Amino acid sequence: MALERVLVVDDEESIRWVLSKALTRQGLKVDLADCGANARKLLEENDYDLALIDIKMPDVSGLDLLDELHENFPRLSVIMMTAESSMKNAVEAMKRGAYDYITKPFDLDALDGIILKAQKIANTQAEVLRLKSAIKNQNQSERSIIGNSKPMQEVYKLLGKVSASDITVLITGESGTGKELIARAVHFNSKRVGQPFVALNCAAIPHELLESELFGFEKGAFTGATERKIGKFEQANGGTIFLDEIGDMPLELQAKLLRVIQEKEITRTGGNQAIDIDVRIVAATNQDLEKCVEKKIFREDLYYRLNVLPISLPPLRERAEDIPLLVDFFIRKSNDEFGSVVSSCSEKAMEQLVRYPWPGNIRELENTIQRACLLSQGQVLRASDFPQQSTDIPAQEENDSLESLIETKLRTSLAKKDIVEINDLYEMVLHQMERPLIRIILDKTRGNQVRAAEILGINRNTLRKKIQTLGIIPEKGGE
Repeated sequence: MALERVLVVDDEESIRWVLSKALTRQGLKVDLADCGANARKLLEENDYDLALIDIKMPDVSGLDLLDELHENFPRLSVIMMTAESSMKNAVEAMKRGAYDYITKPFDLDALDGIILKAQKIANTQAEVLRLKSAIKNQNQSERSIIGNSKPMQEVYKLLGKVSASDITVLITGESGTGKELIARAVHFNSKRVGQPFVALNCAAIPHELLESELFGFEKGAFTGATERKIGKFEQANGGTIFLDEIGDMPLELQAKLLRVIQEKEITRTGGNQAIDIDVRIVAATNQDLEKCVEKKIFREDLYYRLNVLPISLPPLRERAEDIPLLVDFFIRKSNDEFGSVVSSCSEKAMEQLVRYPWPGNIRELENTIQRACLLSQGQVLRASDFPQQSTDIPAQEENDSLESLIETKLRTSLAKKDIVEINDLYEMVLHQMERPLIRIILDKTRGNQVRAAEILGINRNTLRKKIQTLGIIPEKGGE
């Protein structure tokens, strides 16, 4: 209900009593003030949806108080009351921005009609605000999902398929790959846009509290339950609930979640009444749920209920060509949020960032760029701004060292065209040496990708993918 709390300001006790009874009968919470000073105090302490104010009060004119409310609480609807039904008062009240104007003694039925009208307008305004918020969140969500790589293109295709229906979605991927962003994209591209999106990290809530977080509880359900609490499922009714780190949910609660999915109803802790819910479930995990099922720590039936259409997010190291786009996005984001003045990243620094394996994925990259932007002394980020992402040896030394190793292996083999002895060379080097390794082998084979793939001991299509991913421009040579 958009209209919930009402302030009544009148110096006549009988008027305050009558209005309090009438408004409470409509399910509204009512606060009373006998003068302007007390009204101001209540306005500082509480949020109101509607105020009924007498024009004549001992310490302040109701019209002057209306001006204050209009300036300080522009969304608050105000109904003016007066015992003098003059045209001047009515015109002046409406001219100053009053929602309506009633004269004393007033008919309670007429007052009920005015309140009902205010209720409908408040509901409409709340719906408009919710839709505006949904559109804003949708735009922010879409702008935050960055990437043109082939793995991300596959993710976008799956997003298009799942968003058109109410199918349950399971998002998998390492920590920091952006699973919540994808969950929000699922919601904001579905028919539930404009309805609530409620997220809960199952790993962040102690097991003994997780049930009440999900389903709520009744007053007196346990020690400390001094009032009823609405759980996440009820908060998300009509919309989407995102259950992050679902693999950390205890087994006994998994059984209750399975029942919620099947029956489409929940029961608050300490309650005995089933509550119907209409909620789409999007779950996410960084664990291998199939292995969890094998270990008997995750229910098989729940796994199949959740895994109707899975979306697997690639780690950042498998979509390195997206790193320059992400770096640019995070630089602009840091400038907007923290007032940094960084314009770009140097070529050497970017190459360093692309080479780094990013075990913390996009979250680690964002934190790294944010820190560099705040600490950098110039407008261009340098390689020195990323000490933790540097390799153990400088790039040229890295190339020289690797080339020396390769020369030893290839000295006779390339001349004899005998590659049997070195067909596992790819497995002999560390991940961060992958880029210079491929560059050197392509140089040695004069751009012959077939020969290079054989020497590296990898599939030719794999080599092509890595050339594209790592941004390597090979010399033109025989295929």
